[in-house]
Amino acid sequence: MQSNDARLLLHALVPTLALGAVAVGVSVAVAGAKGALGAVVGTLLVALVMGAGLLVLQKTAKSFPQLFQMMGLLLYTTQILFVLVFLIVFKDTTLFDTKAFAFTLLGATLVWIAAQTHGHMKAKTLYVEPDSAGTKKAETAGSPT
Repeated sequence: MQSNDARLLLHALVPTLALGAVAVGVSVAVAGAKGALGAVVGTLLVALVMGAGLLVLQKTAKSFPQLFQMMGLLLYTTQILFVLVFLIVFKDTTLFDTKAFAFTLLGATLVWIAAQTHGHMKAKTLYVEPDSAGTKKAETAGSPT
C-alpha cells in the first residue's frame, strides 16, 4: 500500500470511528448495553466493508486501470449486497439493539463517504507519470540531421 492510499484510508476511517464512539455513548444513554453493542457492530461493519472496498479498488486501479470505473460500480454493488445480507441475517436478533445499529450504520456510512470524498479532493494525485512523458517525447522527437 502506498502512502497516499494509507492516508486516504485513514482520512475516512478516523472520522467514522469518531462517529462510532459518539454513537456508542448516545446508544448507552438511550438503549443501554445492547444499544452500545449495536452501535459498535454498526461502526465495525461500515469500517470493514468500506475499508476492504477501498483497498480492493486501489489495488485494481494499480493493476488494471482500464477496469477502474467498472470495478468501482461492481464494488459498491457488492458492498450494498453484503450489508443487505447482514441485515437479513440479523433482522430479528436480540443480541443488540437494532435501532442503534441502524442509525449508527447509516451515520457511519455517510461520514465514511463524505470523508473519502474530502480525502480524494485534497489528494495530490498525478494523472501522468513524469517518467513516461519524457520517454514519449524522446521517442517521437526523431533523429537530428
